[in-house]
Amino acid sequence: QVQVVESGGGLAQPGGSLKLSCYASGSVFGISNWGWYRQVPGKERELVANITSGGVVNYVDSVKGRFTLSRDNIKKTAYLQMNSLKPEDTAVYYCNVRLRSSWRYPWEDYWGQGTQVIVSA
Repeated sequence: QVQVVESGGGLAQPGGSLKLSCYASGSVFGISNWGWYRQVPGKERELVANITSGGVVNYVDSVKGRFTLSRDNIKKTAYLQMNSLKPEDTAVYYCNVRLRSSWRYPWEDYWGQGTQVIVSA
């Protein structure tokens, strides 16, 4: 069974940095897209950054130049390096990955449980 787990969240000061990790455990036959999303109470989940199977990276305008998404599909892991953090970055961050757990099954999206990021002095 595939499980997606985020880690690396916590408390940071404005201007500080955090690095989030996302690991897909279990049987993985193939990996396509990775995405990082965030959500605050009362708002819909927002795409922060994603990377296609071809390696094209997209960022929401508010994090361009500050956040960097990377992946290591051999390790079944994606990362989100967050620099120059701002209070408005405070949210629960979720990882999403599109993969095939087996040749027997189609491509599916898997979500992690989220990791809290708080940016405050």
